[in-house]
Amino acid sequence: MYPVDLHMHTVASTHAYSTLHDYIAQAKAAGIKLFAITDHGPEMADAPHYWHFVNMRIWPRLVNGVGILRGIEANIKNTDGETDCVGHMRDSLDLVVAGFHEPVFPPADKDTHTTAMIAAMASGKVHIISHPGNPKFPVDIPAIAEAAARYNVALELNNSSFTHSRKGSEGNCTEIAAAVKEAGGWLSLGSDSHTAFTLGHFHECEKILNKVAFPRERILNVSPRRLLDFLESHGMAPIEEFAEL
Repeated sequence: MYPVDLHMHTVASTHAYSTLHDYIAQAKAAGIKLFAITDHGPEMADAPHYWHFVNMRIWPRLVNGVGILRGIEANIKNTDGETDCVGHMRDSLDLVVAGFHEPVFPPADKDTHTTAMIAAMASGKVHIISHPGNPKFPVDIPAIAEAAARYNVALELNNSSFTHSRKGSEGNCTEIAAAVKEAGGWLSLGSDSHTAFTLGHFHECEKILNKVAFPRERILNVSPRRLLDFLESHGMAPIEEFAEL
């Protein structure tokens, strides 16, 4: 049981089907103590507007004992480390997940993908790289694992990649987990839920963790405190309401 989920989408990304309230209720029922809403960055066709992210500052921190992190799944835009999480958006957010999405960054070649991913990590503006094992975007796996450890960025194991999306990711993700273990970096687990019913589902991720004997002390989702310490190491101010999570 991992009490933290760091990747999910609401109806604000219109190909998803649950609300913030739905996720809170499901988290309470499932024993999830802290979760991050990470709707798509505004350059995706059906993503929420820039103002949606700016206005996340009005969200409560705790509802019925469940902590809510204000996040985004931003789009890596180019090889210069740029994403579509910019300006005052960042001021309202706790967590920036970033990854490749075809409508914003069309698949190119392994060197281009690797350069772009490392540049995003080096920017200091990203906490987690989403679904880095996507077979449509091959990367130099040892190079991205070493860069992630160097820049204190987590690489994600995305449960949806093994069930609904990005089929064929298992081999790459197994190699990524082994490379992150070797480099001494962090892994993040994300359900990538598009309905609240799959919140906290990491069963396919766990198969890979077990396969490579990945150390629990390098998994961000093991406790709210571990995740919050990680974000504070990136400059996030302590959040008083989360002190008892």
